[in-house]
Amino acid sequence: MVGTYAAVLVVCIASLAIGQAAIVLCGVQRWSWLAPAVGLALLCAVCWATVRLPGHGAVSAVVAPLLAVASVAFLWNRLEGGRDALRLGVPVALLALVATALPFIAEGHFGILGTSFNPDMSQHLLAADRLAQGEGSQLLHQGYPLGPHAIAVTLGKGLGVSIVQGFTGLTVAVAVLASLTALTAFRDQPAYLRIPASLVVGLTYMVASYFAQGSFKETMQALFFLAFVLSLREATVNSAWRELPLRFVPAALLAVGSVYTYSFPGLIWLIGALIVWLGLQRAFPMRPILLALGVFAVLAAPEVGRMIDFHSFETFDPNGPGLGNLFGQISPFEALGIWPSGDFRLSPGDGAVPALGYFLGAAYASILLLYGLVLCWRRRETALIAGLAAAALAYAAARIGGTPYTAAKAIEIGAPLATLVIVLPLLRRPVAWLYLAAAAGCSLLVLANAPVGPSSYSPALTGLRSDVGEGPTLVLASRQLLEDEHGVPYITWELRGGRVCIDATDQAGDRPPPGVRFVVAEAAPDQPPFPGLRVKRVVPPYVLWERPAAIHGHSPCPLIAVRQARQARQAPPR
Repeated sequence: MVGTYAAVLVVCIASLAIGQAAIVLCGVQRWSWLAPAVGLALLCAVCWATVRLPGHGAVSAVVAPLLAVASVAFLWNRLEGGRDALRLGVPVALLALVATALPFIAEGHFGILGTSFNPDMSQHLLAADRLAQGEGSQLLHQGYPLGPHAIAVTLGKGLGVSIVQGFTGLTVAVAVLASLTALTAFRDQPAYLRIPASLVVGLTYMVASYFAQGSFKETMQALFFLAFVLSLREATVNSAWRELPLRFVPAALLAVGSVYTYSFPGLIWLIGALIVWLGLQRAFPMRPILLALGVFAVLAAPEVGRMIDFHSFETFDPNGPGLGNLFGQISPFEALGIWPSGDFRLSPGDGAVPALGYFLGAAYASILLLYGLVLCWRRRETALIAGLAAAALAYAAARIGGTPYTAAKAIEIGAPLATLVIVLPLLRRPVAWLYLAAAAGCSLLVLANAPVGPSSYSPALTGLRSDVGEGPTLVLASRQLLEDEHGVPYITWELRGGRVCIDATDQAGDRPPPGVRFVVAEAAPDQPPFPGLRVKRVVPPYVLWERPAAIHGHSPCPLIAVRQARQARQAPPR
């Protein structure tokens, strides 16, 4: 817990300081709630640029804190409205921390978020571990954006925390920063409206759902998209921004963060929103936009080659693994925030709430969305309209030409904008208060149902895949890991591609199942779990044993894909 929240605190403070310093350099002297997102974007770029230097993260662990300290020193006596910012921001940040603590409170321990929802996190942990060791990884070679992984490595080197704590801390910090960023739209509202509105926008149902499965990249991209749209809004409606030559540079910095977090697909939402927004403007601010594009080009240039490599990543193949961890296409109405299910992948009526509850909630939110759009049009809220239009177009493109997996991500990334369009123009009306209550309840439901996996991680199990091949392999693990920490999906993902059985160590019996060739367990090499085994390889904390003469017969160990499909079908309703 201490390591996790130390990471949260460091990411939040560094993002706030670095982001506000960048905004002040653009000419805005008063505190802006765009600072959290702008700072996180710059943190991604800085950590990724320095984490690969000699020391494998040691340089980034020095540069990032120095940049934060220098930002604080620069802001001293230059920043206006700092006390007001504390008054507005502290309640929102504390409540966001409480909300994001629900998974850990419900499970009774800290660890890897969402293991039984989405075991992909082990692949990210492996990539970060390799990065910290100065070694290559599959994600690195494929051009996968590793800005967040660089932050996790930097936290590990600087604070001495584990990679799990670094990633968990980053994921929690993103939720806090998203809620603070939403204050940009609500800063002039009274506290009893400002606080719940900011929390619901920052932790709307789909964002909470992706938080619950540990999908930090999607929550970061949703934050950058929300902040990008709000930065366009500030450049037109905020008198402190309107005439500044560098007023679009914060938007450019957010686009840089999107590149280092989500590669070129992240720009789809941002470019789409910019194009629609420009089409709605009465005047075309050419020079400020060209200045911002120049800043973006310089800072994003080092990633161009990796973006080119990333275009062939398997997620983009319509004929590839299109479902991912989903059961099918999810409803776009989930983006509207009222979806009373602890698992966003379930169809209406598959959980504890009858299907009618979903349809009524979706209908109510849809009516408010249309009403909010009309009011936004009347008030010339062109940035919000442009953002929502870009999100809708991105979802349509993913639904038609992509996969259910990419379509679901498009829904999540656009969800905060949809919520903002509902809440902002209607905030002082009772219809919005009912919406806030219902949407907050749905988000809290999914957070309370979030599974929390192992608190530690070792790449050793993944490293044994080449030794065991197709197996069949028996993995013995503690009952706590398998039952309390949702370790079964974690282990199956680590050894994917072969036939694997998993049993608790205290239930192993006196011999392995028939047909099993390998046995993996956390034990001393001289203490085999079964007689007749010989040590094949020792990779702490695991020992791999091999049976000298495999017992003939059919193995009961299923292929990983078969096991995962069976678990998905048998997942209990939430």
